Amino acid sequence: MNREARVGDALLADQAYARLIELLRSGELRSSQFVSMPELVEVLDLPLAATREAVKRADARGLVDILPKRGVLVMGAGPETTRDCLDLRALLDSEGARRLVRTGAELDLEALRATHLALIEDAERAMTPDLPRRAIVTDLSLHDALGACLGNPLARDAYNVNRDRIAVIQNTRPFLPDRIVPAMREHLVIIEALARRDAEAAVSAIELHYRETLRWWGVLL
Repeated sequence: MNREARVGDALLADQAYARLIELLRSGELRSSQFVSMPELVEVLDLPLAATREAVKRADARGLVDILPKRGVLVMGAGPETTRDCLDLRALLDSEGARRLVRTGAELDLEALRATHLALIEDAERAMTPDLPRRAIVTDLSLHDALGACLGNPLARDAYNVNRDRIAVIQNTRPFLPDRIVPAMREHLVIIEALARRDAEAAVSAIELHYRETLRWWGVLL
């Protein structure tokens, strides 16, 4: 195989993986769902070789399990997995907060505060069908910002993979209407601590948010 062909195959594998992640994030592929390889090739609309490479990458990252000669099984979203994924996010969020404060890096906290307050205001006014999806986007805006503050490409990669796992979990445990306002208020406490450059207060608020999320999802610590 010449170099151009290898590069082309690698690009197709990257495209297949990106499409697979989108299916997992959107909920089109759900937790514990079995998908045969022919079905996956069809839905990704890419060659079998590229699909196989994407599946291998997803398997290595704990997003799916390969069932030889059958297909793939999307990761489960049971209590233990949920707890482990949220615990890892809290650890990475906490370190991101510490590094943000220590380095004095810039983060648009005003924009984060504004979007959280707007969501709270809308949720308190009336619960509309779009609010749970907006809540997920707003929720991720803070967690993604803290992940970006890690400043280490390996740590950021670990954050991004865990983010995809949590997306699968969230599709089985959507934002309950009664959880939206408390969750956003917990985020605001984190944001205010970051604005004061108080790392320990931010870490404490992150830990509280972690515990409360588990409680709302019915998962014991």
